[in-house]
Amino acid sequence: MKEMTLEELSKFDGKKTRITYIAYQGKVYDITESPMFEDGVHFDLHSAGKDLTEEMAGAPHGEEVFESFSQVGSLKSSPSK
Repeated sequence: MKEMTLEELSKFDGKKTRITYIAYQGKVYDITESPMFEDGVHFDLHSAGKDLTEEMAGAPHGEEVFESFSQVGSLKSSPSK
């Protein structure tokens, strides 16, 4: 598994048939096969290629939605300022 930065993650946005990744709680998941992220967008609210940890707080579901997807890496922490 690869550790990736937010910049690297953003390249996996699911647009134009690109691979689709999202991050949640430091884990990066491959959600390319999810019909819920068509063209990299989930219900016109959430975009792939991002860390969705904060956005998931208001979701009607929990992290169990990621159980059927492969974890492909982890999100590299930003250096402290």
